[in-house]
This record gives sequence, structure tokens and C-alpha cells, in this order.
Amino acid sequence: MNFLYNTGIALYSLGVKTVASFGHRKAMLMTAGQNSTFRQIDQWVESLGGKRPVWFHAASLGEFEQGRPVIERLRRDYPDIPIVLSFFSPSGYEVRKNYQGVDMVVYLPFDTPSNARRFVNALNPIAAVFVKYEFWGNYLAALSRKNVPVFLISAIFHAHQPFFKKWGGMFRKMLDAYNTFFVQSEQSARLLESAGVGRERIVVSGDTRFDRVTDNLKSAPKVEAVERWVAADPGKFTFIAGSSWEPDEEIYAGWVSRHPDVRVIIAPHEFNEARLAALEQKFGPGVERFSSVSRFNEIKPDTRVLIIDCFGLLATLYRYGSMAYVGGGFGAGIHSVAEAAVYNIPVVFGPRHKKFKEACDLIAEGGGFSVDTVDSFDELADKFYSDSEARRQAGAKAGGYIAANLGATDKVMEHLSRFL
Repeated sequence: MNFLYNTGIALYSLGVKTVASFGHRKAMLMTAGQNSTFRQIDQWVESLGGKRPVWFHAASLGEFEQGRPVIERLRRDYPDIPIVLSFFSPSGYEVRKNYQGVDMVVYLPFDTPSNARRFVNALNPIAAVFVKYEFWGNYLAALSRKNVPVFLISAIFHAHQPFFKKWGGMFRKMLDAYNTFFVQSEQSARLLESAGVGRERIVVSGDTRFDRVTDNLKSAPKVEAVERWVAADPGKFTFIAGSSWEPDEEIYAGWVSRHPDVRVIIAPHEFNEARLAALEQKFGPGVERFSSVSRFNEIKPDTRVLIIDCFGLLATLYRYGSMAYVGGGFGAGIHSVAEAAVYNIPVVFGPRHKKFKEACDLIAEGGGFSVDTVDSFDELADKFYSDSEARRQAGAKAGGYIAANLGATDKVMEHLSRFL
């Protein structure tokens, strides 16, 4: 990569290490994790007896869920091929560092020329699979030098990205490293073509996340304490807020307070002690944390609002919902709407959803709904609360959209298997 790119990476690395020295938790985790990566790899590769792995890389937890169906299909169809999974973000690594679907999970070191060479040379992968948005110039160059096939799955491109700007030659060069782009939409395919990528390298496959949420629907175990809590009053309306941020809570908190007969499950995006205490204060009496439930595996009879203060349950908890609100739409962007839609419930989210194809598609299908004010949320929530038929129809459209878009994993594996 060129001097400007490498300088930018060096400055970013220095910034993270500096922040870590002042006690920033995520920066400390990232720095410590990256420092152990090469030791982990060297020990692991020595144990492989000459076998070459497939390398999967996901930036964080959401991208991992998109890569997971391919990982698990690879493990099922090629059980003798080792698999290594890397994360860049602590929010991905710390949650999935013990994931049993792969042989090793590591932090990806910063994309310097020396780190990239050392990482790729040590792993010597059969193939590399990146998820959605991953474009690390030095890693791609190192993979190209070793003629390692590289795939980008569940990818989505937008016209504002540097690949499609007159000044974006350096970024367009990164695209040369990929054997195949598995994109979510025809629009993304056309953008890639405009940047000089041949159509033979592009597959409009859809989003592997749909396969993942459908697998979860079929196989994820029920949450016993919540199961009993809901079963005690099966006709009660259950509102679920997933990956919720404070601006989201400002939108729906008033409606929740005015409907004391509604059962509420809130899974905040972050749950440090200050955040949890603020939620408890906001929603008043009848609030219980899931960590308290876990000790006795029983939710108190008078609990009205259950706060989920752990990772890994949200995708399963949507099964108990009458209506879902997916957070992030008043910040950087919404979280996964597919995790809720697969359970045939209407899905509501904030205004910053335009970059998310599945959210726009859900709106077009009649199963997704965007709100931008308290009043617009109240009107929508009142409708689904009081009109069970409207709720059923919207939920059926949400679930139908997911069912109609399955199969991305099959398309990825059809190509990937040629190199194994």
C-alpha cells in the first residue's frame, strides 16, 4: 500500500495504544489481544501437521453472524480442514473467543506491511473469507503475493465509498485481490462493475444472515425462565427492544410507561453498571435484570420489564415478542432487523436505516416500519397493541421476506469448495 495508507494505519495504531495506556477498556483489550496473536498462531500452526486452514475475518459481532453460516457449513462438509477466525473489534472477539465452530479465534493485528506479511506467511491459508466491509490493503496484498483466493461475502457497496470516486484509485486496487464478491444486491454488483470489476467475479447471492437467523429459529434452545414468564400469561402483549441505545429509549419509554399491562424485554447494546442503573430508574418498579434471574432461573411474578445484561440471548428472545424495536437508528445505524423479522413479528426501527438493504426491503414489503419521533412510535405501537390482525399481517410479511431470501450460503459454498 502507499505511504498515506500506511501512515494512517500507523497513526491509528498509536492512537489505540495511547488510549489504552490511559485505561480505556476496549483499547486495552485490543492491544493485549493483538500482542498475543502471533504466539497463538505459531503454536497452533505447529500442531496442524502441515494442514492448511481457511481463514475467516469479521470486524465485529454482527459480521460474525453473517459469516457463521458459511463457517458451520464448511465445518460440516469439510471436517478435516482447520478454520481460524479473526476479529478486529473487542466486541466481537470477547464474545466469541470460545466459539466451538472453529479451531482458533484471534485478534487481527493492525494492517501494517510487516504484520500482514507475518500473519499470512504463518497461516498460509488455503483461502480467506472476509465479511461485508473488510478492506485491509496490506493483508490483501500479502494474500495476493501467495496466490491465496480471497472472497468477500454478504458484501454491500454504496456510491459514496472511495472505490467509486475519481480519487479512489488506491482503494480500487484493493478490489483486485478478491476472487469473488458475493453481494447482497444488483445495485452493489453494478457499482463494482463501474469500478472495473468484471461481472464474472460478482455473484448476487443475498445476505447469509438470513440463513443464520433461520437456522437459529429452528435450532436455538428456548430461554427457560423467559418461557415460563411468558407462558404464565400467554395473551399479554410483549414488546422487545433489541440492541437499544439511550436515544431509542427516549422514543419508546413513554409508551411503555403508559401501558403497564405490557410485558417488556430490553436488551441494551451496552450494559455497564451505570447504563443498567439508568435503565432501572427510567422504567421504575417491576424491573429485573437477567443476571438476577439466572441465579434462580425464575423471573419474579411482578416483573414487568426484564433487562438482558449479557450477550448471546437476543436472537432467541425475539421469539417471545409481539412487536420488536431494533435499536441504533438514531445513531450510526440500525442493528440486525433479520433476527427479529424471522419470528413473524412487525419490526420497528429509527430513521438511519437507508444503508441497510434488509430494512428498506422490509419497509417495502410491509413488515418493517421506521419512526423518527415519539409521536410516530406511539401511533404505530398503539396500532399493533390494539389490532391483532394488523400485527399478524405485518409479522407475516416480515417473516415471508426472510423466507424468500434464503440460500446465500449455498452460493458461497458452491464457489469456495472449488478451492478446497
